[in-house]
Amino acid sequence: MSAYFATLSEALEQAGIFQPCLLLDLDRLDSNIALVKERLDPSLAVRLVDKSLACLPLLSHIGKTLGTDRFMTFHPPISAAVLKAFPDADLLYGKPMPVEAARAALVKGDADWSRVCWLIDTLQRLAEYGALAAELGIELRIAFEIDVGLHRGGFAEPEALSQALKVLSAYKRLRCEGVMAYEAHAPHIPGLFGGPAKALAQASERAAAFVACLSADQRGILNIGGSKTALLHHGGAANEVSMGSAFVLPSDFDTSGLEGFQPAAFIATPILKVVEQILPGPPVVSRLLQALGRFPRKGCYLYGGKWMAEPVFPEGMKTNGLLGLSSNQQFMGLPADAVARPGDYAFLRPTQSEAVLQQFGPIAVFSGGRIVDRWPVLPMM
Repeated sequence: MSAYFATLSEALEQAGIFQPCLLLDLDRLDSNIALVKERLDPSLAVRLVDKSLACLPLLSHIGKTLGTDRFMTFHPPISAAVLKAFPDADLLYGKPMPVEAARAALVKGDADWSRVCWLIDTLQRLAEYGALAAELGIELRIAFEIDVGLHRGGFAEPEALSQALKVLSAYKRLRCEGVMAYEAHAPHIPGLFGGPAKALAQASERAAAFVACLSADQRGILNIGGSKTALLHHGGAANEVSMGSAFVLPSDFDTSGLEGFQPAAFIATPILKVVEQILPGPPVVSRLLQALGRFPRKGCYLYGGKWMAEPVFPEGMKTNGLLGLSSNQQFMGLPADAVARPGDYAFLRPTQSEAVLQQFGPIAVFSGGRIVDRWPVLPMM
């Protein structure tokens, strides 16, 4: 591991990057994409999650390699950017938007919003979008959010969806494209309650019951899955799965469904100071806590900090609760034998990719031992 991070450090130094940055290992990314192509059920298409890959060149690279122009979107400014960048893109909202947010985007008209499918989770929102379409004199594409076990909202039973479809006939400018299901709970169900495999099978069965309510012309989008579960779906009623974080594998996505994937995104930041640390106050307190293993004898201060990330290099580097976190210069404990100097790079692995990828300006793209490009990121949520 140390040889890998030494190579990353040398590449950053040669590129003249001496401040916190997000580094993307393009070679590892391509390896992860290859695993998706190898393991994805051939009956399923991939819909790329833009909030988890909030960088247009990154979305383009993955989309071209997989041959997909489907995107799941969550935030109108990002949606507009994706629509402009990808003329053939088809967007599905992954969460229901307040109707006024939809109105603002449609009235602004800064992109081709006819390629967007809005998510409907209640009869009230269906009525709101029906009124909006009538008011603006346009047709709106919609999909229904269905609850297949996560219990985060949406139509809870197929009977409720059937009722919504009957009500839909009153809104002449709304067109149902299909349904969206999400079963992020499945990998976390303990064996006592049947385990992940049973939860995933139940979610798939529930999705099929909802799909049965749709007419043939309402089944264009039959969406299920997320990064942790997408490659575990085989057969079933869905015709597409959503994936985002899996491609860069932040630590929250270390699950059995992504075995063999490699972390491809890291926060890199210079070490400002290496210290024999003591706490404020009487030195005897620090010595006692160090003897008890509660406080490190050696540590360092990073350029920046307080990120949604876990330290991975130097090896053994850890956060310490006694000094806490800092977004300016964060203290990190080090093993007594750690070889670290001011000016060296520390590396942290993001726990998630959404939001984190956008915190550092252009992404430093690493390939073949050097930084080969800088990719701009999309606006924050």
